[in-house]
Amino acid sequence: MDEPGENSKKGGQTAVSRAVSKYVGGLSNEHRMLVVLKKELYEGTWEPMLDDLQNRLAGKPYIFKLVNRIKDDVERIEEMQEFEAEHNIDLADYVELS
Repeated sequence: MDEPGENSKKGGQTAVSRAVSKYVGGLSNEHRMLVVLKKELYEGTWEPMLDDLQNRLAGKPYIFKLVNRIKDDVERIEEMQEFEAEHNIDLADYVELS
């Protein structure tokens, strides 16, 4: 029997893994690219990428030119950051750029 607070498994998947699968399946190519860049260029953390984007918007030096849609990317990152925290996961473990 499951301990209180644990996700019960139904059909081999926990509620969290189902939520992650659904979320990852709905990510746009732009979202997926940001997850890959986070893993490959920013040592798996969102903050340096957000700093680069904000610096670019402010006309300050930045490390990497991501895309022309900076504000959209910032919103995508914040959304994915919130999802990761909510589910205690790293999307890079689930997303492959196809």
